[in-house]
Amino acid sequence: MLSRTASSLYWLGRYIERADFIARLVEATIRLDVLSARPAGEAAWQSALRVTDTDAAFKATGASMTREAVSRFLTSDTSHPGSIVRSLDMARMNARAVRTALTRESWSAINSAWLVFDKRVSPGDPDRTLALVDAVKRETRGFEGALHRMLRNQTTLFIRLGQATERVDDTARLLDVKYHLLLPEGEQVGGTVDRDQWTTILQTVSAVTAYRWLYNDGLVPANVIDLLLSRSELPRSVAGAIEEVTDVLTHLARRTGTNGEADRMARSRHARALKTRSNDVILSGLHQHLQAVIAENDQLHAAIARQFKFH
Repeated sequence: MLSRTASSLYWLGRYIERADFIARLVEATIRLDVLSARPAGEAAWQSALRVTDTDAAFKATGASMTREAVSRFLTSDTSHPGSIVRSLDMARMNARAVRTALTRESWSAINSAWLVFDKRVSPGDPDRTLALVDAVKRETRGFEGALHRMLRNQTTLFIRLGQATERVDDTARLLDVKYHLLLPEGEQVGGTVDRDQWTTILQTVSAVTAYRWLYNDGLVPANVIDLLLSRSELPRSVAGAIEEVTDVLTHLARRTGTNGEADRMARSRHARALKTRSNDVILSGLHQHLQAVIAENDQLHAAIARQFKFH
């Protein structure tokens, strides 16, 4: 496989995963702001911007920190790379570059997701925004289903590699921002707002039911951290995504004969993740641990690009 083809497939995976994550984040933030026992308001939307690393870009627009302004910025604003529409634009561009490597169903799902924003729809009220992000989630799920039905070859492996790499970063950022930034000043840890916010975090990664299956003592922040950090049974957990990156690189090594720096880094990271205990991380510093996870993920991304000669 040509390196530029592998690069397009990898980035297709990353951008589709990013679009889906931002859609879930916007949905969860709206529910937190509008439907929770006490609306979180500006704090919730500030946290959404921090999770997506777009707070500086939003500040530069001069807009007020309102639900309408931030949800529009994260969904349909084409002026920055951290919106759903820009992620889908990039996913579609990369998909077009490798169109012959994709099935009709997978291409249709990508194109349908992009067409949600074809007229550059600008969200307004919460119901309209929720309908918009739900459409994006539906189409990205359609792509995921089509991917699972594709031939299991280098094409699907590079897409999965991009998705899993993106997932490590997304979940780590989500968990880090909630733990340090989201609870409004004066609110009690374990209070109603805190519980609503932890529930929102679980909703963002589709883990509410998984949490109930694995933990029997109600909603406990330490358990949420354990689930999203250390439980590899959850595909969107940091541990689960780290494991998938390692597995995909191993399969690629068998198929391509390429086994290098990225493989070594991934195996080392996976071995350390298996030994990681969430209680120890909380005691030693969750923020520092998650920042290290994000930095290491960036380093592994760069190693993947070097190993497979991405352009």
